[in-house]
Formats: sequence, C-alpha cells, structure tokens
Amino acid sequence: MNAPVPLDTLEGARLEDSRFTVPGMRCAGCIAKIERGLAGLEGVESARVNFSSKRVAVRHEASLSEEDLVRAIAGIGFEAQAVADNPMGKDEKETKALLRSLAVAGFGMMNIMLLSVSVWSGAGGVTRDLFHWLSALIAIPVVAYAGRPFFASAIMALRHRRTNMDVPISIGVLLAVALSIYETASGGEHAYFDGAVMLLFFLLAGRALDATMRDKTRAGIGALLSRMGKSATVVDETGASRMVAAEKLEPGMLMLVAAGEALAADGVIEHGASTLDNSMLTGESVPQPVAADESVYAGAVNLGNPIRVRVSAAASDTVLAEIARLMDEAGQSRSSYVRIADRASRLYAPAVHSLALLAFIGWMVAGAGWHQSLVIAIAVLIITCPCAMGLAVPAAQVVASGALAKRGLLVKDGSALERLSEVDMALFDKTGTLTVGEPVPQIDHLSPREAGVALALAQSSRHPLSKGIAKALGQHDIVPAAVDDPREEGGRGVSGSIDGVRVALERSEAETATLSTALRIGDAIVAIPFSDPLRSDVREAIGSLRDQGIESRIVSGDRASAVEAVGREFDIAWDAHLLPDDKLALLDQLKADGHRPLMIGDGINDGPALAAAHASIAPGSASDVSQQAADAVFLGKALMPVSLAVNVARQTMRIVRQNFAFAILYNVFALPIALAGLVTPLIAAVAMSLSSLVVVGNSLRLARAAR
Repeated sequence: MNAPVPLDTLEGARLEDSRFTVPGMRCAGCIAKIERGLAGLEGVESARVNFSSKRVAVRHEASLSEEDLVRAIAGIGFEAQAVADNPMGKDEKETKALLRSLAVAGFGMMNIMLLSVSVWSGAGGVTRDLFHWLSALIAIPVVAYAGRPFFASAIMALRHRRTNMDVPISIGVLLAVALSIYETASGGEHAYFDGAVMLLFFLLAGRALDATMRDKTRAGIGALLSRMGKSATVVDETGASRMVAAEKLEPGMLMLVAAGEALAADGVIEHGASTLDNSMLTGESVPQPVAADESVYAGAVNLGNPIRVRVSAAASDTVLAEIARLMDEAGQSRSSYVRIADRASRLYAPAVHSLALLAFIGWMVAGAGWHQSLVIAIAVLIITCPCAMGLAVPAAQVVASGALAKRGLLVKDGSALERLSEVDMALFDKTGTLTVGEPVPQIDHLSPREAGVALALAQSSRHPLSKGIAKALGQHDIVPAAVDDPREEGGRGVSGSIDGVRVALERSEAETATLSTALRIGDAIVAIPFSDPLRSDVREAIGSLRDQGIESRIVSGDRASAVEAVGREFDIAWDAHLLPDDKLALLDQLKADGHRPLMIGDGINDGPALAAAHASIAPGSASDVSQQAADAVFLGKALMPVSLAVNVARQTMRIVRQNFAFAILYNVFALPIALAGLVTPLIAAVAMSLSSLVVVGNSLRLARAAR
C-alpha cells in the first residue's frame, strides 16, 4: 500500500493524504455518497472524488490508517483499493460485462419485437398465448443476464440503506416482467416483455458508452509513469553491480546509466558527461548536454556516454511522479455538470418511487383493483426513466466527435466539448505545437569544403542535430571529407583532424533566436543554424480563434529569444522558460481572474497543464502522456482543427440545450398521462424510446457542423 503523505498540522492534529481507487463508482450520486460519508467520519478533514479516474483523495488525521478508510468506504457500499494496488483505477471486467449485456439485450429485443408485431397485428387466443410464452422464454434469461449491472448496483445500495438511479430502474423492469408472466399464465391480453427488454437495451447503450470513454481518460497517468526506467544498474562500494527495480531504489544509491537507457530515479551526476533527451520536462526536442554535479531526472534518456548518477529521489518522490500527481489532482476539478447531476440524482429516485407509490395507492382507493393499479405504477416507473435526459449530452457529443474526427481532430473525453465551448483564451506551447517539432539545418551558406567536413563529422555522431545535418547534406551529393580519428564526447560534440588541423561540430554558445551548432575548422568557426518550421496555417488559426473572441498566448519552456520571435511575428503575448509548475501557476492565475483557458501542448512537461486547463488539445505528434492528458488530439500538420473544435463545441452545446428542453417537456406531458392511467407499460417504454430517438435525431444535425 502507498504510505500516506504527511502534511502540516491543523489545530494540533497531524494530517495525512491517502488515495484510493474505487472502480465501482457509476454515477454522480456515488460521488456525493462517498464524499458525504467520508466527510462525516471522525478524523477525516475532507474527501474528494475524481470521477474520471475513479479515485478518492482523503485528508485525515494520522490516527486513521488506510485500512480504516478502506473499511469506511466499504461501509458506504463501495470496494476501495489503495492506489498502489490499482494505480489506474481500472475495472476492465465492468466494461466488458456492459458490452456483453448490451449485445444480449439487443438480440433479445429484436426477437421479442418480431413476436410482438404479430400480437399487435391482431393475433389472439392460442396464437397470442404462444407468442407471449415464446417472448417470456426469451425475455426472462435476457433480463436476468442483461439487467445484472442495474440489479447489482441496486442491491448494494439497498443493502446499505440508500438509493440510487438503478433502484427504480430495477423495480420497474422486474415488476414489468413479473406482471407479464402473470398475464401470460392467466391468458391475459397484454404482456410487457418487449418494453422491459427495450428499456434495458437503451440504458445499457448509454452506460457502455460512458464506461468506454472513461477507460480512455484514465490512461494518462499510466502513460506518463511508463516513461520512467523500470530498473537500474546499481554499483556498490566494492564496485560490484546489480540490477535493482525502480521501486526498490533508494536515495544514496549509485546508478550506472548506459547509452540508450532511461533514468529510473532523480539524481546528481557523479562521474561522466553525456547528452540527455529531457523532453518530458522541457518539452523541447533538442537534447541537453550534462556533466558532473548536474541534476538529472527520471524518464530522461541517455543519448551519449555512460554516466554514474547518485540517486536523490526515487519512486513516488521523483519529478516525473510529481507531474503524474499534478495531473491526477488537476483532473479532479472538472466541470460543474457533475455537481448538477449530483443534485438531480439525489431527487430522482425518491421522487419516482413516491410518484409510483402514490399512483398505486390512488388508483386502489379509486377502486381500480390491484392489477390495474400495478400496471399504472409500472407505467409511471418506466415512462419517467431519464433516457432522453441522459442522452441529451452524450448523443450530441458522439455525433460532434465523429464529425470532428473526419476533419482530423479526435475528441476523447466525454465532457471535453462542454468545456471547449466555454474557453475564452488559448495558450500554445511553441516547439511541436506552433512549430512542427523537426529542426532543419540551414546549409546553403557552407562552402564545398565546409560541407564535406560537416558531413564527415555528422556521420560520426549519434546526436539528433548531427543526424539532421547528415541527412540534409546527403541530399546534395556532398562527398564527406577524410577526417582522422573522429571522436564524440557527450555534451561537447564530435571532433577529429584533417591534415593535422582540428575540426569539430560542437555546441554553439551564442544566445540567438534560433538553435544553432558550430562547425570549427582550425580557428575558423561557421555557425549552422537550425529552424523549426511553423505550421503552415498558424496565422489563420490564431485569426479564426480571435474572430470567436479567443485571444492567443504562447507558454513555452524554450529560450526567451526563440519564443519572442514567434510572439512578435503573430502579435500575441508570450512567456518563456516555463517549467510544469510554472504553467500550472499561470493557469491558476488566469482562472482566478475569471478566464477559462484552452491549453494546446505536446510535451510531457505539458501534461499537468493539459489536465488542469479548462480544456486541452494536443497534436498527434505529441508524447503519449500529453495525448492521454488532453481532451482532444488533432492529426496532421495543420493547426486549424483547434479553432474548428471550439466552433463545433459551441454548436454542440446549443443542440444539448435543445435536447434538455425537449426532455423536460416530454416528462412534463408524459408523467400526467401515465398517472391518469392512459398508458400501458409497453406504451410507456415506446414513449420513452421515442423521446430518446428525438434527442438522437436532433443531435445528428451536428454531423454537418464540421464541414
């Protein structure tokens, strides 16, 4: 289990933070029950649920152990695990079970509806009874299997003396099936197997879609932590080496990091010099030279010579793990829609139960008899099923997401379009976002001799910039010079000699707006500048965002001179030399000022900012971590999908508001009709299904939004 993190004391009590995954959370009502239940526990200061990752963060007194909290969560009705036992909050069995249940319900619904058509067409007597029995033979096992997600949730809720939205659903389905069996056995005219199975199918479709989307959103932290080295070669005082797993590393150990290895812990270089790919912190693709006494971080890849690193922080204390923690915590402050759904879920179940019970009692008092009164109560339970309300948002999101996917933008968070529609400021990372992230050397100014020397040296180096030079010169039929004894020194470059004259490709010390390397031939030095080309439609994309009332700003970890040049070119504000926590601080300040920022970035260092922003987008060339942390990913080299996403998101929310209005009107008209006894359970199920179809049909208009 994770050891709780000590915090500062409050009113004399030592506080700790503990985190748990709770895979069984299924709706906004679950959030409220867990937070209220834990907050009322003695010794707990606060409890906060992240529904996307299905995690619970609890701040509590040290006297409460993690085992105590696990038992407390179990007492509320949910199984909890320490983050170390289930770090991703995954529950793949649940998603697969939902998909299997959906398939079974769909198969059963189609077959029962075929039999019902014959009954509706006038079949009577023995034929009608036969079709009812055949429907029963199909419906009973289908309901028993496909209804398990709702039945299990309802039973757990009732066992702990609480209700959720699955309780009235389960009661309605079971009563409809039970009444249908009675009607079939007694030779009655009506059976409602089709309505019960149809209800399950539509509910399972929405729940399976929601579960699939949440599985995608929980993958970001895993992708980030996978960048850290899994193990390290540790050298002891006698010089003997052994392999140690990353989680077993401790401060003070000496790691031997070979070329091509990723660091498994943070530390300080004790011996050697090399070049590191440190893009997960800086976001820049250019490798950084490092030498003795410099700090290095877990996840960085050694591109040059072997180095020895004294461990300063390992496992959950590394900078990379801290970024993962920031991503997790930033993801907890999402949209206000969860709070709205929470309040609605508290009222829905008791309201529906009360209305159905009142309908049954009222009609019994009116002399309708138990059979007719029960039919009306079941109809009330079914017709008030919030399918249209539940589909109002996801139906529009799915259609809009499909339209955007055809234009090269993949939306992967179910609530992303809601937040995208509200943004009023766009924050762009520079390298890899406004630019294509592929430095290209400028070689036209090199003389034939200089080009030959540069090619010979570049071919002897493993440095990415050298490879770029070799590729560019190789396309111009340049003949490499005969360089004697070429050698590469990590962090310094590659050198050799020609006829006794020293030649080298080395790091340029000049601070310029563009990246460059230096070609040395004797005492002569020739700069070879690199350019990272901007995306071809940057100006159009920024202009389109401005037309929608959204101002743009550059937030980059790159050099000030390089960032300023781009900012001036497009007349937008800029910030440089920003680390992950700097970007988070800027986002916090903007949100405190009332802004709703959109973050667009590609580096691992952008992961926390992408998670913390009101909405976020990453390019398809971004790191896995950034793509997972972002709400959407755009493909190709064009930047216009960012502006298109905001435009379509705003259209989507207009459709969503229309869907909500229709769903409310449906319930306003349908409920009194059901209470008046004017509909059967079958008609109630059909009406519920038709209301869902109207919502889906209205949402389909968004298919043209991205054209």
